[in-house]
Amino acid sequence: MPGSVRARAAAGATVVVALALIAAGTAVLLVLRGNLQGQAGLQAEVAAREVAAQIATGTPYDRLDLPDGDEHPVVVTDEDGRVLAAGDEVRAVDGKPVGGARAGAGRTGAGQLPDDADEDDARGPRPGEVDDGVHQSDGTADVDGTVADYRFAAVGAEDGRGVKATVRAGSALAPERAAVGSVRDAMLIGLPLLLVVVAGVTWLVTRRALRPVEGIRSEMAAITASTDLSRRVPEPAARDEIARLARTTNETLAALEASVERQRRFVADASHELRSPIASLRTQLEVGVAHPELLDVPGAVADTVRLQRLAADLLLLARLDAGERPAGGRVDLAALVREETAQRAGDRVPVRVGASEGLEVAGSRSQLGRVLGNLLDNAQRHAATSVEVAVVRDGAWAVLRVEDDGPGVPEAERERIFERFVRLDDARARDDGGAGLGLALARDVAVRHGGSLAVRAGAVFELRLPVAG
Repeated sequence: MPGSVRARAAAGATVVVALALIAAGTAVLLVLRGNLQGQAGLQAEVAAREVAAQIATGTPYDRLDLPDGDEHPVVVTDEDGRVLAAGDEVRAVDGKPVGGARAGAGRTGAGQLPDDADEDDARGPRPGEVDDGVHQSDGTADVDGTVADYRFAAVGAEDGRGVKATVRAGSALAPERAAVGSVRDAMLIGLPLLLVVVAGVTWLVTRRALRPVEGIRSEMAAITASTDLSRRVPEPAARDEIARLARTTNETLAALEASVERQRRFVADASHELRSPIASLRTQLEVGVAHPELLDVPGAVADTVRLQRLAADLLLLARLDAGERPAGGRVDLAALVREETAQRAGDRVPVRVGASEGLEVAGSRSQLGRVLGNLLDNAQRHAATSVEVAVVRDGAWAVLRVEDDGPGVPEAERERIFERFVRLDDARARDDGGAGLGLALARDVAVRHGGSLAVRAGAVFELRLPVAG
């Protein structure tokens, strides 16, 4: 499968290893070649200094002990470039013939004295000097008709009569090139084999590592085809990235299953809650059509109001579930409390406003007003004689408390009452107009505003919101 992860991983690993091996092999060859050339240069220098030492000690040029030409070709020249001596079988160096000379033609022989030599010169040659410096270069030499490449070392020397000569000795480069060629050939043979091994191992390892991924994919495909969200993907026993992916996938499936189940219950409960006021309203209207004198107008209005509130709550919950964020703005909680309580003068239990500080919070005025209204409605249904609202500050939080003197919420039910369509059997009834959405809606709005809503001390509902600014 050319487009698979296994193929891409194998190809990528092979390319990386190939580049690394090529770079490493090139470096090894360069280092090896440099070392072998250095060794050849050192051998040539040793040979040149041995001959130069003979010249410095006064050995005549025709009596120099020169190495074999096929091992270290040696040529001794004067300052004018004329050949003073050359090794046996050495015919040419760098294409210049040496003629197999043992002494420089046209110059005074090593064993002769010049015409103007003084008495001190007649006593024999004096010790000379050998230069410390050495000059190395690559060149060719013709030894007994065979031309080959050599590493030459040139060393200067001065004989006892003051004649300066240059000794140039060579060391064959053929062994160095043979060694480098052998290593290069071995690399050229081993590199493809190693790349094949790398590609195969990478393919097998990747295949084994991705096998759980294929299991996850196939199970997800089966879940999608069956729409059965209760199924889960297999989780590998290893503690690696794929195992974490499987666990996260199962957590996502669990959350999705719970969300779908909530939606299903929501639709069923909403249909049930809507059915009652609609059926009641239809019955009253049908009775009114047949018998106008029996029409219960207040009841029809109450059912219509209940239906309107329920529809508004369902619409707001749907918007919140869709991720709607509260509109930007600032809301004065104390002013909001005064406005809401002023509209509830006809409530069954009078609402008393306690300590109220002018605290501003960021958010939607209409949604926070809905929260306050739902809390007051809940308090009205359970209060015996009083309902109190207060706004206080607690550090960086604005706290709105709604308290009634009713029986309160049992501690075991303080979280359950915030679930949708939940009514406590001993404290709530459908006849009271509660559909079980008010507190759930209030908490969702509080969370969307960065706050929280909880029950404190049984009958105290506490809304906490961050103070604006």
